[in-house]
Amino acid sequence: MFKLVRSCLKSFKPGCISMGDIKSNTPKLLSFSCNHDSWVPVNSPLVSIIIPSYNQGRFLERTIRSVLEQEYPSLELIVVDGESDDCSKEIIKKYSDSLSWWCSEPDEGQTDAINKGIGRSRGDLIAWLNADDCLMPGTLARVTRFMNQRPEVDVVYGHRILIDENDFEIGRWILPPHDKKIIKWVDYIPQETLFWRRSAWESVGGYLDKSFCFAMDWELLLRFNTADLGIYRMPFFLGLFRVHADQKTATQMDSTGLAEIERLHRRYVGYIPSKNELRVRVFGYLVKTRLLEIAWRMGWVNYC
Repeated sequence: MFKLVRSCLKSFKPGCISMGDIKSNTPKLLSFSCNHDSWVPVNSPLVSIIIPSYNQGRFLERTIRSVLEQEYPSLELIVVDGESDDCSKEIIKKYSDSLSWWCSEPDEGQTDAINKGIGRSRGDLIAWLNADDCLMPGTLARVTRFMNQRPEVDVVYGHRILIDENDFEIGRWILPPHDKKIIKWVDYIPQETLFWRRSAWESVGGYLDKSFCFAMDWELLLRFNTADLGIYRMPFFLGLFRVHADQKTATQMDSTGLAEIERLHRRYVGYIPSKNELRVRVFGYLVKTRLLEIAWRMGWVNYC
């Protein structure tokens, strides 16, 4: 029990929960050996996925392919590039026949690019996928089946697998069921696994706040949460989050990231809580996380 408590306290970071304690000692080959059921309902909803891109050409093709290889029949894939000066435009052109719309032009940053893409979309379900992340095989089939069966659910997300620059697995995040009380204190939801209904998007204004360039996903989630929308954590690995030296999480967390986290705490908590208070607020959630990780390691649960 002491080790469990120490692990929970060690994993905490202000503004987010670092779940990556299921780490590989060395990067290992990413396996898709699970039997992913790709069956989709006859009345499969149109899914719009927006890929905002800027100078991520070395990863962009893998991101695009991870969506197209879902072989989902009602897909609207949109790429919004901020006029990259690497190979991104050539990659986008290569897949242009499979894209519903794309552009490569100056914009006001990632948040503006996502808003632009969603503004062009028509899907019943919406998501964005950063140009260095990927979807797990079978994710669109799994998400759309669930949303068809559960009309009271407006927003879904799932577990994530961490990968390195070469697509090798380096860790996993396993999350407990959604806790609407925790989300105003910390952002623990893996953005690349997040899908929401267009009705939910429109009910909270139909935009990402362009004043946020780091925590815009958390800001949107807090609006969903405040509107008392149905948010559900699916018990599956849905996305691949790429860890590399140039990502915003690595380069901007201690500057822009923390400043935006403080803004959201002021707005939704009323003040900036101390790190110790945040530890207390999220401790129970972290314990649940560790217990689920243990169950997964022991093979008692399977999130494929």
